[in-house]
Amino acid sequence: MPGANGLQLEMMSPAFRETVAIRLWAWSKIPLLAFVRPSVIELTPDRVIIRIRLTRRTRNHLGSMYFATLCAGADTAGGLIAMRTIREEGGGVSLIFKDFTAEFLKRAEGDVHFTSEDGAAVQALVRAAIETGERQHLPVHVTATVPSKLGDEPVAKFVLTLSLKAKSPR
Repeated sequence: MPGANGLQLEMMSPAFRETVAIRLWAWSKIPLLAFVRPSVIELTPDRVIIRIRLTRRTRNHLGSMYFATLCAGADTAGGLIAMRTIREEGGGVSLIFKDFTAEFLKRAEGDVHFTSEDGAAVQALVRAAIETGERQHLPVHVTATVPSKLGDEPVAKFVLTLSLKAKSPR
């Protein structure tokens, strides 16, 4: 069925659909995140890769990616599989990060890819939160790379503790 602009939803790649979804969600809930324009490169049940381009709005006075932008990318990569799983399970789960650690290893002087391969554990956490009704925690690991400059060598590593709790029925 053609959309308002004539494009068929089925013709869009899954990564593009997820990029549009995350940007629309960000504009309505976290405008600061929307400002850096994260893109979904890959989203599978086990792995997510988010890209944030190095642009005038995302770089610091030294020409590398601003550390707050790096943190926003880690936040997005760390939460996207959980958000998707919560949506697939019918919603009703509150998501927040309990804590955050970062290790900045090199200057990010190009577009940054944020990768998390903790998808299976995140999905299990969502299901545990729904089944138990109790708050559940999980450290989620995110690695930032600049493939165009450094290949797979990390420029930063993050650990975010994902905290989920099923919402009380009203």
